[in-house]
Amino acid sequence: MTDYRNLLVWQKAHRLAICAYTLPPYLQKPEAWPLRDQLLRSAISIPSNIAEGRGRGSDADFRRFLWNSIGSSNEFESQLLLAKDVGFLPALDHSRVADQLAEVRRMLTALVQTIGG
Repeated sequence: MTDYRNLLVWQKAHRLAICAYTLPPYLQKPEAWPLRDQLLRSAISIPSNIAEGRGRGSDADFRRFLWNSIGSSNEFESQLLLAKDVGFLPALDHSRVADQLAEVRRMLTALVQTIGG
């Protein structure tokens, strides 16, 4: 297996997770803390599952972890939308991050299909 860091989808997912760390200043109110924590966990999970799956040694395992990344991307998207809809996250910031997320999810889906998903 090749190094997961060489996968463009991992690189973009990693940058997305870093981007998620720019959002907490909007989520400083105590009532936003649970959402902030879950939002960061789901963002971290996307590249983490790609990396873990790449190291498992089989296409079937890798594919399963890619599906986990897709699930985490859906969770992250839902949390972003909630943060925007309850007024914690400005629409412009939501749109910027959601666009990056959509690209990562498209790449994950394409990779799953490529390896027989």
